[in-house]
Amino acid sequence: MHAVAAGFAAPVLSAQKTFRAVLNALARPGTIHPLTAELSAPAPLSPAAAAIALTLCDYDTPLWLDAGLRSTDAVIDWLRFHCRSPIIDDPRAAAFAIVSTPSELPPLDHFNPGLPDYPDRSTTLILQLESLRSGPQLLLEGPGIRGCQVFRASPLPRNIGAQLIANRTLFPRGVDLVLLAERELAALPRSIRIVREEH
Repeated sequence: MHAVAAGFAAPVLSAQKTFRAVLNALARPGTIHPLTAELSAPAPLSPAAAAIALTLCDYDTPLWLDAGLRSTDAVIDWLRFHCRSPIIDDPRAAAFAIVSTPSELPPLDHFNPGLPDYPDRSTTLILQLESLRSGPQLLLEGPGIRGCQVFRASPLPRNIGAQLIANRTLFPRGVDLVLLAERELAALPRSIRIVREEH
């Protein structure tokens, strides 16, 4: 047995700030927002991903983890203790998915795009990246973007541009992506249009 690391030092205030940061990022796709909540998390779960899990996940939100996270007992124990989320094997049944190795992310269409009458019942993917300021460039258009928005991040999943274009064709269904690096986050919601992708 091992001790489970603590969650938020100030749970209510930290959860409110984290929730606001996620909403702002989804409302303004491709823009970078700070995450100020302080906490420790067992590697390879990043503190930023842990903060979002504490804020958004509970006993009623099935959670899918990639192989790097799923193979670490300390991560499983931390998420079960603090969030009480069921850890599931089927990505299509997940309300949230946390990914520590984006290059090995299954295709987006392996996750739940929601139902025609309930598009909100889709998977939100939380991706741990190295940078939100360098890497391949995506040029974005869509709601919440004035004109076009240049977005860079690395490492991104393979064929992400084509996958996001396919995801957009499902709108209002589709998955949403929350991207994290260090103490920052950005979002690529299902509503965005990829104008151009440059490597």
